[in-house]
Order: sequence, then structure tokens, then C-alpha cells
Amino acid sequence: MIEAKKEDEDHKLTAAEDQAVEYANAKLKYLNNDPLPFVFESTGIVTRFRDLRDPKPRGRNIFWFYKPETLAEWLQKDKSLRSRLLSIPSLNEAELRPAQVKAIKNLEVSFKKNRPKALIQMATGAGKTFTAATFVYRLLEHAKAKRIMFLVDTKNLGEQAEQEFMAFQPNESNRKFTELYNVQRLTSSYIASDSQVCISTIQRMYAILKGEELDEHAEDNNPNESTWMEQQRGKRQALPVEYNPKVPIEQFDFIVIDECHRSIYNLWKQVLDYFDAFLIGLTATPDKRTFGFFEENVVSEYTYEESVVDGVNVPYDVYTIETEISQKGSTIQAGWFVDRRDKLTRKTRWQQEDEDTDYTRNDLDKKVVNPSQIRHIIREFKRALQTEIFPNRKDENGEYEVPKTLVFAKTDSHADDIIKIIREEFDERDDFCKKLTYKIQEDPKSVLNRFRNSYYPRIAVTVDMIATGTDVKPLEVLLFMRDVKSNNYFEQMKGRGTRTINHDSLQMVSKTARAKTHFIIVDAVGVTKSK
Repeated sequence: MIEAKKEDEDHKLTAAEDQAVEYANAKLKYLNNDPLPFVFESTGIVTRFRDLRDPKPRGRNIFWFYKPETLAEWLQKDKSLRSRLLSIPSLNEAELRPAQVKAIKNLEVSFKKNRPKALIQMATGAGKTFTAATFVYRLLEHAKAKRIMFLVDTKNLGEQAEQEFMAFQPNESNRKFTELYNVQRLTSSYIASDSQVCISTIQRMYAILKGEELDEHAEDNNPNESTWMEQQRGKRQALPVEYNPKVPIEQFDFIVIDECHRSIYNLWKQVLDYFDAFLIGLTATPDKRTFGFFEENVVSEYTYEESVVDGVNVPYDVYTIETEISQKGSTIQAGWFVDRRDKLTRKTRWQQEDEDTDYTRNDLDKKVVNPSQIRHIIREFKRALQTEIFPNRKDENGEYEVPKTLVFAKTDSHADDIIKIIREEFDERDDFCKKLTYKIQEDPKSVLNRFRNSYYPRIAVTVDMIATGTDVKPLEVLLFMRDVKSNNYFEQMKGRGTRTINHDSLQMVSKTARAKTHFIIVDAVGVTKSK
């Protein structure tokens, strides 16, 4: 039943609900029909829908009408999705942490109350993806959901989520998740008809809805950090999403949004507004926008401090390195000969300065590179490691073993400078310190796997690739050589070091380490003071 109104009467749609239901329950003149279960009110611009088979039918705005085949399919089922959600059985709590149990139980209560959006706040390292895999399994198995999307904002997070689903075995079954359900990580615009879990970046899903080809680097970085996002903002024609019959609004019953605090606003919000699906947000660091978007329906909160008390994560200490130049900047004096370097090509030319040029701390490693300043930080870092931070890390030959360390650089060019100086100051080979960004020549996934699972590299330098969301459990040191304006982003970056790891796994990559009891933030830019 469709109750049609004029375009300028969208304010009357709610008032038309009773009238539409009366029509739906009426007998048609030439048919001995049952009441019509599907009720729409629409102006052609704004459309609302109710399924009268729901336990408590409640209208909701939808982007467009469902496909007739979908309505026919729904009619074949005994109950609507919202009715099936009421009969999900009790949770088997085996192998689940208390915080995960609480999140899943409260989320399912939210579903039963037909709340369209729900937010799970869970500390980095506390098992958000495992929690998601558990409730995704229950939705597919018990609520007979047709298809669920796991939405990320970087290719790296998508690959990691795929690995976690492949490794996941529900505690209700003796088979792996991927033996029971088809998991597809989208690498093109093709969505398989038999896939029950789709893993996609929000950038790819936006491009699919727009019917556009995706820029090959668009999935490399979080859109909030990338220049690609700036390019999209400049394209007027890139803004509106229109109905795409190849991807109907009912394509997904549920959408799980990983790292939902950062990339679901502005341009990207349209992807979520398009689909008629329950939205479940996962984040360690929500902000006001996050709470607002999820209508303040926070079903579970589990903070980093709570996770440390529970032994789920490890605490941290801060070691500060300050140089005069990093605090105050300096001056390039007239008459000096300096190298002028192109950021992208790295091509240099020698030039004599005509006048004094002052530079501030914020210009360092962006407009001005001072190798001496970088070298002083690395020398002090090496000294502090061996004498104060982790002094008891000598092997049987008396050689100091550097703990697994992640360095945050400002730019790709800055990362190159840091790597060169680290190799020199530590007197080590190339494998000792590697760059971990999407712009490196070798496969970044291979470098990440070696950093995570092998002895070398001991130190990795990144800009954004593994700043958030990526597990490297043996990490014991984070060296900040870039400041971070966003407190949320800093908390995410800090989360790279919080992971616990068992003794045997740690010793496989760090032979002199006895146990990971904490990690160290080495602050060379004042990042901990500005938060």
C-alpha cells in the first residue's frame, strides 16, 4: 500500500499513517485479499515505510522503494526480520570476556527494541572485531539475516577484518565461520549474490553507488587524513548519491562500521543514509559527532583504563625528548648554502640564501628539514633505550636488542630522513629499520607481516598506514616525531602499543624480552603535553 502525497507535503506523511493503515487493512473490490503488510507513505522526495508484521510496527524513512522481488521474498518468510530478532537465543558466554558479553547482550536488546543505530565503545585491543564476528554470526544463524556489511575506511583494516573472520570459530559450532557463511572482501564493484558478509571500504561503497571507478590509492589511507578526500570535496558532481538499481537499498540488513568515530560524516554519510539497515558502530574513541550520529544509543562502554585493570591491555609510561630547535625553531642565515629538495621527487639543488629565514617548530620536517635535530633525537632515543627505558635487553653476546619500535613521522619524506639516520646511529643494516607506508616500493603487507612476526625489522617508520586499527602485539615503544591535533587520533595511535602478548609469542621476535608488562611513549614533539 502506497499513500502518495504532493512533493511539498512531506510534513503530512506522519499524519497520513493511520489513513494508509486503513487502506492496507481494507478489502479490495475484486479480491478476497488478506491485509496488505507493506505500507509506504511517499511524496516522491521523502518516503516512509512500515512492515505491519513487525512486533511493534514503526515507520522509518527510506532512501527509495524496495525492489518487487525483495517484497515477494519477504512474503515467503513466516516472520519479518524485526520479529525474528525477538527470538534470538541466550548467548553462550564461553571464551568471551565480560566486556564482550555485555556489548553483545545489550546490542541484541537494542535490536529487539528496533533501535536503528547502536554504538559499542570498546578500548583498542579489547577485541572489537571478535565481538563483531560473534554478533554477526548470531544475526546470520538465529535471526536469518540475509547479508551484513562490515565497513572500514582503509584497505589495511579491511584485510585485517577478513583475516579475523577467517580465523573466527563460533563457540556454538565446531566449524570455522567461513565454512558456515561466505565472506567477501570487495575489491571491485561486484557484490556476489551468495555472500553473507561483505567487507568494504566506505570509499569503495561510495564509488559503487555512484557507478564510478575507484582511484587506486583511495583505500590506502583514512579519508580524513588523505589528499584524495580534499580532491573529492572539490568535485561538485561527486556529492549526491542517487538510487542505483544494481545495489538496492535493502542489499544489507545490518552494517557494522569499524572506527566509526572518523569517516562517516560529510561526503561519506550518504553511504549509510542510502541503505535501509541497522547500523552498529565500533570505536574506542567516540566524540560528540559519534554520539549524535548514533542517537546516543551507547549499548556498551569499556575504557582503556578498565581494560588495563582487567589485564586485557598493558599500561604505558612517557619518556620525553626535547631539543632547542624542536621547542623554538631556528634561523637559516643569509649567505648559507642549503639544499632545496622537492617533496615528491626528492630532487635537490644547491642554493645560497639571500636573506635570513626564520622557521618555527611547526615548520620542522614540513617546510624545513634539520637533519641535526633529527639526529639529536635518535641519539638520545638510543641512549635512553639502553640506560633507562629497557636497560636489561642484552643478548648472550652482550649486544643490545632494540625492542620492537614504531616511529610516527610527519610525511613520507620525513620518514626517509628518519630511517637513514636511525640506520647510521644504530650502526645497523637496511633490514633493521623499514618504512611502512603505502608509498614504499616493496609490498607494504609483507613489511607489516615481517615487523609483526619476524625478528627484523626492529624499527618501523610510518605516517598513517598503521597509525590506527592495526595489531602489532610485540610493539613495546612508540616514538612520536609528529604532533597530533586530534585527541581521538592520538588515542588511536597510542593504541598500537597497548596489546598484550604471551611470553612465547613475544620471545619469538624479541629474544631478550621476558614479558610485555607495559609500553613506552617516547615523546619528541610534545604530543603528550598538548593532549
